[in-house]
Amino acid sequence: MIIDISQPLSPGMAGFPGDAAYEESWTFRIGPQCPVNVSRVAFSVHCGTHADAPLHYDAAGATIGALPLEPFLGPCRVIDARRGGPLCLPGDIEAALAGAPPRVLLRLMDGCNPKVWPSGFRALSAAAIELLAARGVRLVGIDTPSVDPETSKALEAHNACRRSDMRILENLVLAHVEPGDYELIALPLKLGNLDASPVRAVLRILSSPRASGERKGAQA
Repeated sequence: MIIDISQPLSPGMAGFPGDAAYEESWTFRIGPQCPVNVSRVAFSVHCGTHADAPLHYDAAGATIGALPLEPFLGPCRVIDARRGGPLCLPGDIEAALAGAPPRVLLRLMDGCNPKVWPSGFRALSAAAIELLAARGVRLVGIDTPSVDPETSKALEAHNACRRSDMRILENLVLAHVEPGDYELIALPLKLGNLDASPVRAVLRILSSPRASGERKGAQA
């Protein structure tokens, strides 16, 4: 079974204030002189569900197309971390990390409307990133627009990811996902010069009894 955890992309969707909006248009349409439809899009690479590259928060960082794909594919754990203040702290997730695989997805809010910007969304503390790194986590994913608060200039969580060489997924859709262990597939496009990429993120349910039990217990 496959669970889609990607936001839909469509005109009118909310984006980071001031960032490029998502737009669609047609280059060709089927008609008497044309046998095909051909569409085109223009949008920020941070629209919808996406992966950040180090270049996003490090002037000398790697582009998204240069990153190895292994962190974006493999066992992961979904953790319900909605309780707490504006920042997710180590104590909010530590109890759910026992035996966690190297990819962790954190549900930080009840749900989202892609057409409405979630001002004041919950983000991650640098200490939470450091805890994940100490537990061997190589990728962190969240269901909010950024691992840092909307108004942050210091980008403490992004920089904690930089120090630990941790990959980042943002704007996931996790409200319909039961906490527990899955297989994650969230491959970025091979964009050779850019700082992020949209992904089609999905989870595959693991069939082992152990995984089923972990889905019942991965509650922060």
